[in-house]
Amino acid sequence: MYTTDTSSIKTKQLVILSMFSAIIILMAATPIGFIHLGFVKATIIHIPVTVGSIILGPKMGAMLGFVFGASSLITNTISPVISSFVFSPLIPVPGTSSGSPWALLICFIPRILVGVIPWYVYRLLNKLVKDIRLNIISLAVAAVAGSATNTLLVTHLIYFLFKKEYAIARGVAENAVYKVITSIIIGNGIPEAVVAAIVTTLVCKTLFVVLNKNQ
Repeated sequence: MYTTDTSSIKTKQLVILSMFSAIIILMAATPIGFIHLGFVKATIIHIPVTVGSIILGPKMGAMLGFVFGASSLITNTISPVISSFVFSPLIPVPGTSSGSPWALLICFIPRILVGVIPWYVYRLLNKLVKDIRLNIISLAVAAVAGSATNTLLVTHLIYFLFKKEYAIARGVAENAVYKVITSIIIGNGIPEAVVAAIVTTLVCKTLFVVLNKNQ
């Protein structure tokens, strides 16, 4: 009986993994996933990755993060904006005729970690906060952690790896790049985190019921 139940849960998890992968691909292929702001693309694709991390665990979450990174790579390659060179090695770096392999690090590492960190944050908070009624707080904080992982890692990797080139692309002085980075964190990162907290909490609570988890 236990084996059957375990097999059923695994099947549900694989179905959810496939579903979220499809959602990520669909979002990436439409304006919903990557919102063009001229100089950068804001995104909400980290939300299904974060939900997948909390529901399915860090391994499957990392898989969803990889799909997120791949979708970013493809989108920035076929529909580039002026900063797409930091996400795709196929887009020439300003001042050169070729792309940089460092773009792959920015494109994939933060997104894979979005599928890992929320799970650990959620589990840690659940151990610290025993009251099940406060479960929504654990979910919301984990969602914010996932969103912050994406925003902070991407922007700071851009700063450390492409500071000069990013300044050229944006038409600003090199010593003003961090101000630009900060404006992106505030202007894009905070709204993305708020939306992630709300949506992630609602979706996870529903999926916990579907998966028969005692959360």
